[in-house]
Amino acid sequence: MHELGISRNIVAIVGEAAAGRRVRRVTLEIGKLSGVMPDALAFSFDLVAQGTPLEGAALEIRQIEGRARCAACGAEFAAPSFLTPCACGSRRLAHLAGEELNIKSMELED
Repeated sequence: MHELGISRNIVAIVGEAAAGRRVRRVTLEIGKLSGVMPDALAFSFDLVAQGTPLEGAALEIRQIEGRARCAACGAEFAAPSFLTPCACGSRRLAHLAGEELNIKSMELED
């Protein structure tokens, strides 16, 4: 479960940026093509945050849909998986969105 390691990194990054202040909320963007399971990440986040300034913080996860552009015809389309071909049949794609894993924002106590 690599989500545990990802949670540790998120807690470390946000904790450092918070500079000792208590964190109320963390907002993440997770692409549906990233391979990260949001439920597993949320579960491990709560465990890892214990005893840190992030303990009890709400975790908001926004999922980003996959999008791709076809190298053969130039069409841009929704790509729910890496195996989704273009309507023209080509699999030569540039993935434009869906692989993200970003800490979008954090809310701190005053």
